[in-house]
Amino acid sequence: MSKIIAVVGARPNFMKMSPVIKSLIPLGLKPIIVHTGQHYDEKMSQEILSDLEFEKPNYFLKAGGGTGTQQTSRIMKRFEKICKIENPILVIVAGDVNSTLACALVAVKMRIKIAHIESGLRSFDMEMPEEINRILTDRISDFLFTTEKNAGLNLQNEGIDMKKVYFVGNCMIDSLVRFISPAKKLRYWQYLGYKGNDYILATVHRPSNVDTKIALMRVVSLLNRVSKKIPILFPIHPRTKSNLEKFSIDLNDSVRLLEPLSYLKFLSLMSKARMILTDSGGIQEETTALGVPCITMRKNTERPITTEIGTNILAGTNNDEIIKIIQRFLNGDVPIGNIPPLWDGKASIRTAEILKNELE
Repeated sequence: MSKIIAVVGARPNFMKMSPVIKSLIPLGLKPIIVHTGQHYDEKMSQEILSDLEFEKPNYFLKAGGGTGTQQTSRIMKRFEKICKIENPILVIVAGDVNSTLACALVAVKMRIKIAHIESGLRSFDMEMPEEINRILTDRISDFLFTTEKNAGLNLQNEGIDMKKVYFVGNCMIDSLVRFISPAKKLRYWQYLGYKGNDYILATVHRPSNVDTKIALMRVVSLLNRVSKKIPILFPIHPRTKSNLEKFSIDLNDSVRLLEPLSYLKFLSLMSKARMILTDSGGIQEETTALGVPCITMRKNTERPITTEIGTNILAGTNNDEIIKIIQRFLNGDVPIGNIPPLWDGKASIRTAEILKNELE
């Protein structure tokens, strides 16, 4: 029987790939799952896989750590061995992390077809490592599955053969639709001592915001100032935590540091937050699906649909401007967003059916 490999490695991959794998199995296309180990923190990997009821990976490459280049090369070497053993006809990758590009490069060099979940997103900022990963993966993929209209236009403008492009919707939102009810029942905000709608949930992890002392001091200054108005819950990324210690930067007591959270706990907090303050990509989409106000601390976004019709405000990196937006939200002037087309919890079903038909 022909084999398919599904690759995961970092937190965003798990939410995007889990519903795709579950949709492929009833069609007789149960994938071999390869976990690269790009995120190797227990909270960022194992607990999330458990929450998502993720199929047990067949291979775990333990390729986390090091620079982006070291990580990518390590994944490529180890993934090539798996492909030689399994001889798949298709490799499915998702998103824009190092695991995505590394495994796609191995596949194309071994003449294995590639399916890319979440194709075509562009920030047009080549200083973002993720932008490089996105562009190169799309260029060599055989099946490109898009989440929104802008992604298809980007691929068309780049000269991609549009016969390979399929607008299916957002597979990550499939996970949200499935698990939002148990996440709310968890009431994790109450466990932390909040009533709901009385805190800001913050996430900061991008190198441009945390990898230099000046950038991280700016972010911490923002959190400290805002936390005087409303408490901030801050699940801290390992990179951010390490740099806070490295640069000896302190947060106010009203910024409550949390360890990396499992998927359900984070979704629970997100559902009842007054607003989200983030530099993440996926959170812009999840907040749009939930109708929760989101302020993105970046100069650009690869998910423009969230600002066009969703609840996301692209705020830049100027603290005074960000605080003005936060104050507007606190005063009740919040964006009333709509859910984009095909973000209906069935994107993975459409993806699986297309792959089955195309492979046949």
